[in-house]
Amino acid sequence: MTSSTPDRDVWAELNREAAIMQQPDHHLKYLVAADDRFAEFSRTDVDVLFDFSRQRLNRAVLELLLLLAENRQIQKKFAAMAAGDIVNVTEHRAALHMATRDFSSDVILLNNQNILSEMREVSQNIRQFSEQVHRGDITGSTGKRFRHVVVIGIGGSYLGTEFVSTALKSCATHDVTLHYLSNVDIHNFGGIVREIDPEATLWLIISKSYTTAETMANEALARAFMRDKGLDPSRHIVTVTSKGSPGDDPANPVLRSFHMFDCIGGRYSVCSAVGGVPLSLYLGYDIFERFLKGAEQMDRHALQSPAKDNIPLIAALISIWNNNFLKYPAQAIIPYAAPLSRLAPHVQQLNMESNGKMVTAHGAFIDAPCGTIIFGEPGTNAQHSFFQLAHQGRAFPIEFIGVLEPQYPEYQTMSRGVTNHQELWANLLSQPMALAIGKDTDDPARYFPGNRPSSTLILKDLSPENVGKLLSFYEAKTVFEAFVWGINPFDQFGVELGKVLAGDIRKEMAAKNLNKTHAFDAVNPISRQYLNALFADSGKRPGC
Repeated sequence: MTSSTPDRDVWAELNREAAIMQQPDHHLKYLVAADDRFAEFSRTDVDVLFDFSRQRLNRAVLELLLLLAENRQIQKKFAAMAAGDIVNVTEHRAALHMATRDFSSDVILLNNQNILSEMREVSQNIRQFSEQVHRGDITGSTGKRFRHVVVIGIGGSYLGTEFVSTALKSCATHDVTLHYLSNVDIHNFGGIVREIDPEATLWLIISKSYTTAETMANEALARAFMRDKGLDPSRHIVTVTSKGSPGDDPANPVLRSFHMFDCIGGRYSVCSAVGGVPLSLYLGYDIFERFLKGAEQMDRHALQSPAKDNIPLIAALISIWNNNFLKYPAQAIIPYAAPLSRLAPHVQQLNMESNGKMVTAHGAFIDAPCGTIIFGEPGTNAQHSFFQLAHQGRAFPIEFIGVLEPQYPEYQTMSRGVTNHQELWANLLSQPMALAIGKDTDDPARYFPGNRPSSTLILKDLSPENVGKLLSFYEAKTVFEAFVWGINPFDQFGVELGKVLAGDIRKEMAAKNLNKTHAFDAVNPISRQYLNALFADSGKRPGC
């Protein structure tokens, strides 16, 4: 890996250990057989168990990984980030997402202002607004109480919120339904408006710049829809945006506007107004605050625990080990808890947009791959989807997640002598071990090679606090990985090129809408074929 740091020898040592780990006598079936394996390769703190006993590593590898973390000063960089240093160097910004859930009396100065006091003011405004909506003090333009909230935003403006709202659905007692209008695809909009009562719907538009093409297109649709229904959009729209953006313009009145901060990137923004407004409307502010306090607990653990006991740091180092040394390009996240069904899509964006980079924070190309392909599906669904590949096809590490106490403990019907929750756990316990040890047989079709690594995270329950811890764990893990690689996890220039090209094509479409004889001569021949097909079928309605 290209680096000027003094740890080139550690990187080389890890490469040598990776070669040793490929030898038959280092197969996981032998590693996991050791009596002290679980005790040595698991950690418990903040009521979270992290078991990495079935990862393909030993004491020597772990010690080298911890030395790599020390040499690259990743804990020092993490603390500097939390203190408000400019860690997003390409955009010259701090990265203060953890400040949104900081309940201490600390002061974090940004531009000579205590950013914590500003964030707490926003939080109090969210509390007040959500409580007024729940009491019926704030209603739509015809006086109906709001029962539907449509979140208009894409990427980090909704993925994290969707994960949390899905995880805590059992806590939603305010007769409010959340809908997510993220995709510019008209099917997303059309499906939602069939489910809502327009007079009882609040449209929540989330965009830092208030210029995102997809979000602005969906806002225009929403406004037209409301006007068609005889409703006043200014009584049904709330914005979450940067101070002074087009969404925070008194000349364009809305019901309420909540401010975002430049020091918080979209994929790290769940604990800000981005998640705070919809989650408080859906769950109630008190539940949202409990979620914040759980995230703060994991933040403190990540900041204060020594490296050898630091759960997200060790998880990040294992990801580096699997990616750069054992050469696994992908990782699955498999929660054995249906409420966590939207965790993998959130972490997908969080990690892949943060760490899918090819240059260091200072612009030097890196000669080792950064970032991991993240995917996932809840168990046991995943077992009947892609576990054939996991067991007998191309190997990939897995992070399993288990929950000891279900959200619905009242259902205790027995099947084959066990409850559904116990059946779920039977699968959770068996899959990591089956992946690790495999099965020998004379029948090639029934041979399982094993030696497939996994970790397991165990939560006591899916309380708001524990969902907050899970969110913080993955945020810290992502940032620790980035600091090992020396990349900037807070910019995302990789999403821009396609947007630029889309803008060029959009101009051609607009020209065609104005002039039906427009010939698309300015686009490349391949795109021209598709544009001609699109406009030839424009306006036709499918048979159903």
